[in-house]
Amino acid sequence: MTLTRTSSENAHFQQLVAKLDAYLAEINGDDHAFYNQFNSIAALQHAVVAYDDGNIPVGCGALKQVDPESVEIKRMYVDPAERGRGVGGALLAELEAWASELGFRVCVLETSVKLPAAVHLYTKHGYQRTPNYGQYIGMPDSVCFRKYLTP
Repeated sequence: MTLTRTSSENAHFQQLVAKLDAYLAEINGDDHAFYNQFNSIAALQHAVVAYDDGNIPVGCGALKQVDPESVEIKRMYVDPAERGRGVGGALLAELEAWASELGFRVCVLETSVKLPAAVHLYTKHGYQRTPNYGQYIGMPDSVCFRKYLTP
């Protein structure tokens, strides 16, 4: 597997996000429009694409600045055929390393109780549940996490 740092202008990143959006539309049902309004990729300058050994894009994730010390992990997705092979963990580690290099001290993220594999991934990689923040306050299906980065 190869991890490539890029931006949201990357065609492979855009293709993977389209698959993610279709998947989330199924999972979130009537709530999809609410969540989707916070998932624009237009201005994401820090995205990572995972490629398998055949140079096929199999996963992605991105960073979005929250404040001077915090960054949000966004648009995490792994192709269903590649799940269980460590792609999600590798993407997460690369995003955390990049965030640290950029001077951020904290990563936050939101996922859904309807995505238990995602909840497990974040917990496994040291993320702690935190009260829902921002637009996710009061959303019963939202689960928010925080991780302090090692300097």
